[in-house]
Amino acid sequence: MAVITTIDDLKRLHKRRVPKMFYDYAESGSWTEQTFRENTSDFDKIRLRQRVAVDMSNRTTKSEMIGQDVAMPVALAPVGLTGMQNADGEIKAAKAAEKFGVPFTLSTMSICSIEDVAEHTNAPFWFQLYVMQDEEFVDNIIARAKNAGCSALVLTLDLQILGQRHKDLKNGLTAPPKLTIPTLIDLATKWRWGMEMMKTKRRSFGNIVGHAKDVGDTSSLSSWTTEQFDLQLDWDKIAKLKEKWGGKLILKGILDVEDARKAAEIGADAIIVSNHGGRQLDGALSAIRMLPSIVAAVGDQVEVHMDSGIRSGQDVLKALALGAKGTYIGRAYIYGLGAMGETGVTKALEVIHKELDTTMALCGRRDIRTIDRDVLLVPQDFEGTWV
Repeated sequence: MAVITTIDDLKRLHKRRVPKMFYDYAESGSWTEQTFRENTSDFDKIRLRQRVAVDMSNRTTKSEMIGQDVAMPVALAPVGLTGMQNADGEIKAAKAAEKFGVPFTLSTMSICSIEDVAEHTNAPFWFQLYVMQDEEFVDNIIARAKNAGCSALVLTLDLQILGQRHKDLKNGLTAPPKLTIPTLIDLATKWRWGMEMMKTKRRSFGNIVGHAKDVGDTSSLSSWTTEQFDLQLDWDKIAKLKEKWGGKLILKGILDVEDARKAAEIGADAIIVSNHGGRQLDGALSAIRMLPSIVAAVGDQVEVHMDSGIRSGQDVLKALALGAKGTYIGRAYIYGLGAMGETGVTKALEVIHKELDTTMALCGRRDIRTIDRDVLLVPQDFEGTWV
């Protein structure tokens, strides 16, 4: 058994054990993948200040995100098709998050349904909503999330139209996979994945099939999702959805100061500085580059979170030092899930926590809530001068 010490270790196992189309789905961006790459590489431009001769005892990474106690300020981000990375993947990830003491966010495009995850967990989880043109479907799924006890609605704003992801198109991505000759050849080498998938009944989009009009099976699902993303989603609709939900609201996909101000004006509880992991507008700036200016503009009005590019505990610390109150991991935990199921998600969280705790100590801090820009060395033009 390989010794797992980094997220990259889990990534290598994930690639070996999961069918190519689902590995590529997780490990890809849109168009040229420039933004996808820079989401991670821009973290490398930031350096840490080493401090010595300070008391490093009694450290804590405990914090809060939207008033919820967390073992560290890291949530599991919503990831579509998680249940195709590993059988019953959303349930396994939610259980790992619950045991670790961090939030889990269920995607609208999950394989396991809201009800499936609620049945197998005790802690409230968060639900991510894609706004569809079918208003009845949206109203019903919000009601289902309420009935399941979801403690926050994460409303994704940057996917009204799907960014072109070349690998998904070339692989013919479907859930479950279509049994073409290339797929069958690939699946023959992924016997562990196949054996587990055969044991579960959850192989399609559990939140949609049987819940949306005219979607009774996977054959009608593809056309429905392509046609259903709401092209007319605007701030007035967001305000109405906030009223319908009536609980904690997190707006995901903010990458511009003006949009951050709009989000604060409508009373969001938090915003997530995010470019959808580089999967939507290729050529946009990385989330970590945009974070400081958004924090400066609205950080005193709304809780600012960040995702896109976090692969280590050091990345988490850098985001917190630049003003984020919480962070999200997507690919990092998906690598673990694809590699080792629930155990792998736990291992991903353990790796990030260990890196976060050790880095915090070596920067001379004992409490994650005291982390600020003083622990960083940031290039003068890190945010860039753009005209």
